[in-house]
Amino acid sequence: MYYVFDGSYAGFLCVVFESFERKAFDTIPITASVFQSDFFREHREVLTDAMKAKRVQQGLARRLGEERARDFFRVFLSEDPQAWLSAYKIMLQLFRGDTGILGNYGDTDVLYFAQTLKKVDRERHRWKAFTRFSKSNDGLYFAVIEPDYNVLPLVTGFFRKRYADQAWLIYDVSRHYGIAYDTRSVSEVQMTKEEEIALPQVSITILLDERDAFFQRLWQQYFKSTNIEARKNLKLHLQHVPKRYWKYLPEKQ
Repeated sequence: MYYVFDGSYAGFLCVVFESFERKAFDTIPITASVFQSDFFREHREVLTDAMKAKRVQQGLARRLGEERARDFFRVFLSEDPQAWLSAYKIMLQLFRGDTGILGNYGDTDVLYFAQTLKKVDRERHRWKAFTRFSKSNDGLYFAVIEPDYNVLPLVTGFFRKRYADQAWLIYDVSRHYGIAYDTRSVSEVQMTKEEEIALPQVSITILLDERDAFFQRLWQQYFKSTNIEARKNLKLHLQHVPKRYWKYLPEKQ
């Protein structure tokens, strides 16, 4: 049985809620955008209900603690259907009383869950380090990112604290949305197709502060001057800064 939800984390939690409500545990969570109905696939549409989702998340927190319970949200952001299925199966075990399931790495679902969590955390860590802002002439700092996983919700709090007195925008071009901060609150931002096409050409989309190019050159010169040619280790460098991040780093241009 396929349980079709809207693609949100709340919708995913509602799949767990309805599985117990209907005592239908042999199910597969799948998003409406991916699922294609046919005669050979029995399915049920799951409506997102904030109260049901909250009850499931609170149930996880009671069994695991707040921080461990949030690991399910982090794994969900991997956008990996196999990881979603593993997370779903683990939740079933937790709510059936096996509160130690996450320590059983002999279970293939637990192992896959842990491996996915590690990948998402690594990607979150890297974009906290590799996000580079440019400044527009109206004082807005903006950055374009393209992460492997949907880590923007995981780095928003970090940048809000770090740049609390500055207005900024971080836009994920892979997922077509961004987060804007106006020094008071954060909000989600979406662009038109035309705006996204123009986004890499920042001079078209956003008029840059005339000092921005100067600071980028200064940043590049700093890295050039601190580089010790005799100690260059490209293999090690690529392990820490993979090439896919380079196009967003001024010091690599």
